Amino acid sequence: MMISPRVRLFRLTSALTLMLACALAALPVHALSDIKDITPPSADTPSDTVEPLPSEEQDVIEDSIPVIPDPDPLIKRDEPQEAESIEPTTPPAEVIYDLEKAPEPVRRMRQLIIDAATTGDISKLKPLMNPGPDQTAVPLQDPEQDPIEALKAISGDSEGVEILAILLDIFSTGFVQLDKGTAEEAYVWPYFAGKSLGLLTPKEKVELLRIVTAGDVAEMQEYGNYNFFRVGITPDGRWKFLTVGD
Repeated sequence: MMISPRVRLFRLTSALTLMLACALAALPVHALSDIKDITPPSADTPSDTVEPLPSEEQDVIEDSIPVIPDPDPLIKRDEPQEAESIEPTTPPAEVIYDLEKAPEPVRRMRQLIIDAATTGDISKLKPLMNPGPDQTAVPLQDPEQDPIEALKAISGDSEGVEILAILLDIFSTGFVQLDKGTAEEAYVWPYFAGKSLGLLTPKEKVELLRIVTAGDVAEMQEYGNYNFFRVGITPDGRWKFLTVGD
C-alpha cells in the first residue's frame, strides 16, 4: 500500500513532537525563586543595594589593573630648535690676471722659476729655494731631505720633469693675494687656492682642467677645495712654498 507524502510528513512531525515532550519531562523543575536575577543594576537603583568593597580590596584591585600608556605618534618630529646665528662667510679672494698688480720682486721670482722649469732640469730650481732657515717649503718625507730630491720623490717620473711641467701650468693661470697684511702674506698660484670650487665660472673650470683631470676635480668637489700643487711668493720676492694639499 502506498503512503502519500502528506501522511508521511504528518507521522514524522508527530514522532518529533513526542520525543521533545519526553525530553522536557526529564529535566529538573526549578522554582522561580531559585532563578538568580542577573539584570545589571540601573541608574535608578538605590546605592544601598550595592555593597561596596572594603577600601583595602578596592586599592588592590585598582593597583592590579594595568595602565596602558598613551601611544607615541607614528611620526616623531624634532623639537624646534633656536635658529643659530650665521656669521657672514669670508668673501673669496680677488682673482688677478694682470701681473702688473703684483710687486716687482714677485714678478721677478715668478719669471726665474719659469725659466728654470723650461730647462727640463729640476736642479735649476735649487738656487731659487733660498737655502737656510727660510728655505722654500716643499713636501718632505724626512726633515733632513734635500728639497730637490723630495720633489723627485713625488714626481710621476724619477727626474722630476712632471713637477716642472706642473709649475709651468700653474703659472699660466691667475693668482690671488692671501693673508694680506700678515706675516704669512703671499701671492699664490693658481688662484683656485683662494676660491671655492663651487664658485668657479665655466671659463675658470676650463683653466682648472688644464692642471688636473676631471677625476681629480670630482674628488676635490667632495671637499669643496682645491688640493693640488700651489706656489707662494712673498711680497719681497722670496719663494715661500711649493706644496700640495688643502
